[in-house]
Amino acid sequence: MGDPGELRISDADREVAAQRLHTALGEGRITLLELEERLDAVYAATTFAQLEPPLADLPGPGPAPAGAPATTRGPAPAERLHLRTEMGTVRREGDWPVPAALVLTTHMGSIHLDLSTARTVPARVEVEVSLGMGSATVVLPHGATADVDGVRGSWGTVKSKVPASGAGAAPHIVFTGKVGMGSLTVRGPRPVWMSLFS
Repeated sequence: MGDPGELRISDADREVAAQRLHTALGEGRITLLELEERLDAVYAATTFAQLEPPLADLPGPGPAPAGAPATTRGPAPAERLHLRTEMGTVRREGDWPVPAALVLTTHMGSIHLDLSTARTVPARVEVEVSLGMGSATVVLPHGATADVDGVRGSWGTVKSKVPASGAGAAPHIVFTGKVGMGSLTVRGPRPVWMSLFS
């Protein structure tokens, strides 16, 4: 058998590595600029050996195939959706499949997620944000709650217009990550009458 490091990696392997970087950002181990540089290296990698440098100084095991026994907590890569844009706009609305975890990354662009019209939303959704100078707006279903205490902001703003907790079976959305000079807004759906003027 040849060098395991020369084995080709899959998209799922790249997402596992990207998630470790986002976790490191949330823990204050790397800066937003370092995150961007390392993510570029991760998404350009084609082998496990090329995945190692961006992760070498971070805690945790080295890169391993997505099919190997799981050593990280949280949703599996297949259940995680990563939406990223540099300066553009990303929108998800209507009846789209909401995963158990999302990663939102934008440098100077905008991301708009509307969960209020999705037919099925998991009982708990983890959303990790990495916003440079960009913005993210997340619209939750009626009655949903959101915890934004895990989001660190430097010059940016983090605003939630929904309860942090509540009784009932409505979805609970947990936000983590970092907002640089951008903004994160979490709100419920607008009243029907307001949509007539939008």
